[in-house]
Amino acid sequence: MSILTSKHLLLGVTGSIAAYKAADLASKLTQEGAQVDVILTSAAEKFVTPLTFQSVTGRKAFTEADLWGGEAHVLHVGLGHSADLLVIAPCTANTMAKLAHGIADNLLTITALAARCPLLIAPAMDVGMFSHLATQENLKILVARGAWIAGPAEGRMASGLSGKGRMVEPAELLGHIRLVLGKNDKLAGRKVVVTAGGTQEPLDPVRLLTNRSSGKQGYALAQAAIDAGAQVTLVSAPTSLIPPVGSRLVEVRTAQEMLEAVLAESTSADALLMAAAPADFRPKTVAGDKLKKRDGIPQIELEAAPDILETVSSTSLGAGAGPGSGEKRPRVVVGFAAESRDLLENAAAKLASKKLDVIAANDITAPDAGFGADANRVTLIYADGRKEALPLMSKTEVAETIVARLAALLENK
Repeated sequence: MSILTSKHLLLGVTGSIAAYKAADLASKLTQEGAQVDVILTSAAEKFVTPLTFQSVTGRKAFTEADLWGGEAHVLHVGLGHSADLLVIAPCTANTMAKLAHGIADNLLTITALAARCPLLIAPAMDVGMFSHLATQENLKILVARGAWIAGPAEGRMASGLSGKGRMVEPAELLGHIRLVLGKNDKLAGRKVVVTAGGTQEPLDPVRLLTNRSSGKQGYALAQAAIDAGAQVTLVSAPTSLIPPVGSRLVEVRTAQEMLEAVLAESTSADALLMAAAPADFRPKTVAGDKLKKRDGIPQIELEAAPDILETVSSTSLGAGAGPGSGEKRPRVVVGFAAESRDLLENAAAKLASKKLDVIAANDITAPDAGFGADANRVTLIYADGRKEALPLMSKTEVAETIVARLAALLENK
């Protein structure tokens, strides 16, 4: 279930050309299962109509006229008290100033004063307006008061100038919304390390050995852990994916680099979710120059790449693994087993040899799941011998299931 399912969100839209992005955001939030009530300022109506938002949310969009309607004395209170989050996107310099100084002269600002939920602001204004000392002081006031700020981004403005002041894109803002909504969830205060992607072992300056891992399952796990309130470090091999908002990205390329990053990050971690596909083998020597066809077929000798999970399993929960190592094993370690045959037998053997708490086994020969696909079919095997076969799910749903099991394991340890 998405973190946005059944959440009541207030979306304030102010008078900026970026108001068109708010319609896309409202649509995305609604598709994720949220109930979205939109409040437009009079200036916002100059750029986009209430009907636009009503069409994408299926709910009434409120305007200044509603403040003076039959329910004016309770409307702002009802909206403000029922919301899980108030998002103002785009938020102009004028509205930021009003929020900072408690000015309540329209339906949006009076609702913001009445609201008892977190406030997330996505500033949108020209370069000089954002950098102006008055705007920066207002921003400091809002941050000190507990407001969350998303952006602004750098880029070209409607004025033709370039710089910092653009509203962040709806997809990124969606990540900020998830971050705020999940901050007090079941993994709040926990540090979780997630690995993702397939490592790359160089043959020469051009070629490399790698695998078909897309990183999708690892990135989905990182997002699910953030949704649950965790502090997430994402150790990622090269992928084409965008890291979830709120994650701290550690980029690696080889299995050795991933090992070093995992050991460094796991020292203070509560859990390690090892969803990456690090290489089992690497070239024994790396050619300094590009291997040329004219020189004939090269004879490439392989050696074992470092086994990350085996190294982690050799560390302890207390003192370091060895003299001066300082390494500590996370309280819960979850591995993955991508197998082409004897799925459960091979996964169970890996679970035992690596001293894992849980292993997620998936058959990479399945045409509808696994490498590169958006879905996965996994069986969770626990250290006590229990097996939990999950049906074909999206990788997002698989990630949410694994994170829920992780939270329970941490609670019981």
